[in-house]
Amino acid sequence: MQWLDRIPLSVILPLAVFLALAPFVPEPHLWEKLKMLAAGTLSKPIDIFDLFMHGAPLVVLVLKLLRARVQR
Repeated sequence: MQWLDRIPLSVILPLAVFLALAPFVPEPHLWEKLKMLAAGTLSKPIDIFDLFMHGAPLVVLVLKLLRARVQR
């Protein structure tokens, strides 16, 4: 988990927020893909890749914040 410690919060925070909300109009891809996942219609490889690409930085941010909290 040292790789997680080496990522500055000042880098991962804006990246996670931007990718989670992009594109801003008509609705964020992450929200659209999560709705597709819940509905069971997330089947195309490009949609699965989109979910991973837009959600991964957010997951890394959450892991980093949880790790920082546990280390205190």
